[in-house]
Amino acid sequence: MKKLAKEKETDGKARKRGRPKKAITRSVSLVVRITPTERLAIAGKARNAGMRISDWFRQSAKTAEIRPRLSKEETGHLRTLSGMANNLNQLTKLAHQGGLVSIMANLRSLLNEVERLMERMGRDDS
Repeated sequence: MKKLAKEKETDGKARKRGRPKKAITRSVSLVVRITPTERLAIAGKARNAGMRISDWFRQSAKTAEIRPRLSKEETGHLRTLSGMANNLNQLTKLAHQGGLVSIMANLRSLLNEVERLMERMGRDDS
């Protein structure tokens, strides 16, 4: 008789117990190695936002703006500037050896080229 009473209560369906299954589960993990200092900084930001660290990290990763380090053109400009810095060092050494007046023309042309490159790099930022 007890079995019949239970069956009437549930209309013949088995009762599901526990928490309902989520439609989308987070089953993949991503391991990120950080320093203890970085961990403290992240934990502080998560605490200030009222979130768990994993939720804060996930949200930050979704909304982060990714900027490339340098474009190919900017890399070329930096390489050129590096070569010019080397030339300037060589000219400084020559100035110490032979006098400043002897290398004045070379310095002026080098400075003009540096200014031109800096203007081009400034335009690229806009």
